[in-house]
Amino acid sequence: MLPFARVAIIGLGLIGSSLARAIRAEMPTVALTGHDASPEVREIARRIGLCDDIADNAGAAVTDADLVILCVPVRAMEAVAAEIAADLPPECIVSDVGSCKGEILAGLTRALPGRVVIPAHPVAGTENSGPESGFATLFKGRWCIVTPPDGADPAAVERVSELWRRVGANVEIMNAQHHDLVLAVTSHLPHLIAYTIVGTASDLEDVTRSEVIKYSAGGFRDFTRIAASDPTMWRDVFLANKDAVLEMLQRFSEDLSALQRAIRWGDGDALFSLFTRTRAVRRSIIEEGQDDAAPDFGRSH
Repeated sequence: MLPFARVAIIGLGLIGSSLARAIRAEMPTVALTGHDASPEVREIARRIGLCDDIADNAGAAVTDADLVILCVPVRAMEAVAAEIAADLPPECIVSDVGSCKGEILAGLTRALPGRVVIPAHPVAGTENSGPESGFATLFKGRWCIVTPPDGADPAAVERVSELWRRVGANVEIMNAQHHDLVLAVTSHLPHLIAYTIVGTASDLEDVTRSEVIKYSAGGFRDFTRIAASDPTMWRDVFLANKDAVLEMLQRFSEDLSALQRAIRWGDGDALFSLFTRTRAVRRSIIEEGQDDAAPDFGRSH
């Protein structure tokens, strides 16, 4: 039995459009309605047949839904939830795909008092954005972290979890605050570092932009991929999860100072020990199936 019969997706960027495609592929009988605040995005979604129906306003998109998934920037979640509140059917479950669960859960609870809210975060994505960037297999083999509030209905949690399993994700249940700390380490801080390194390179007076592009080795090239991610989304992520990000940034700064000291004093043993530990982490990620062990990260040439 399908976990939901009628799903509304609000926000048709990379994640929203990928989810629509995945639901179409894995649960073709589900009635799928979409909406995006951008008229241009709605027109593209209609042209490519992304959903059964594309509504011109968020309220109209959710009137018959038994699940609404908000796929909008983190800091827009509460406002969008307030916009649809009056049109939600009584038994409808509201979820989302944002990467900062504490602030989202608080915002959705304020905007939707008495409603069933089961937040979720599919840990998947690319540096691309927009409805034409999505693909149905984005979530296959990836993790989706479901962060229900205290006292949430177990049946509602299981229905949301099952939807993500149906589109290929592995599901983990986690406290919202713990999720935000974990993601600050595994996602938010790496993006912050990537944005900083690429920005530093672009500001160097003695190295031209053409040289940076022409001689990009694998490490810098991979940083540019991360740093090409949606600016609106990542601005909101850092502001919404600032406490956990600042905590991890302080830890990183301390570790960076230790590394700087080892290089200054020629402490090769300390460098070798660190690089050996980090290499083991990379191997574990590959063993878990979360990346490709092919040469050059599986790039085609």
